[in-house]
Amino acid sequence: MRNKFDEQLNLLNQKLNEMCAAIEQSISGAVTAITKNNTELAKEVIEATGDIQSREREIEALCLKLLLQQQPVARDLRTISAALKMITDMRRIGTQAADICEIALTSENVLSDTLPELLREMALETIAMVNKSIDAFIRKDLDLAYAVAREDEKVDNLFIEIKNKLIESIKATDGSDRSIDILMIAKYLEKIGDHANNIAEWVAFSITGGHRE
Repeated sequence: MRNKFDEQLNLLNQKLNEMCAAIEQSISGAVTAITKNNTELAKEVIEATGDIQSREREIEALCLKLLLQQQPVARDLRTISAALKMITDMRRIGTQAADICEIALTSENVLSDTLPELLREMALETIAMVNKSIDAFIRKDLDLAYAVAREDEKVDNLFIEIKNKLIESIKATDGSDRSIDILMIAKYLEKIGDHANNIAEWVAFSITGGHRE
């Protein structure tokens, strides 16, 4: 019975990894679409939300199957419960990547030469956070889960830097509409970082049984 349970837990890890790869691709694609004014890529990222939602439902079904058929106890129960919480944040990350792409489709050359490197840096940081949080879950690595929280501060600081630069730009030029679009993109990336941090917190819960403030 335990061997069967372990096989299904391994399958859960595999499915989480696949969903993680999908949302990482969405984040990367969204920022590339917005910085390169690539409308076709933007549409692909938006369409990919359907695939991400399907992955969420598939993982949810697997978790419920484990709960109902295997009757897990203690740590195993926390692992499955955490996975159910994590996939909600993962799905929301995919949705926010699509929201960035909606801006790419409705705003012509929204970035031009303004702040693309800072936005790419934010995107890379959030992708790393997502990847590390899922890796921490699979490896049961508490230190790695806590490290994600420290990286969230980097994303927050980048958001503040972008916001301050936009304020300076608005004062110097009449570019307020474009600046609002850029600020929205940065805010979506900040939210993605928050969701990655949420995932890491659930990883910590799955290991320790408690939430760290």
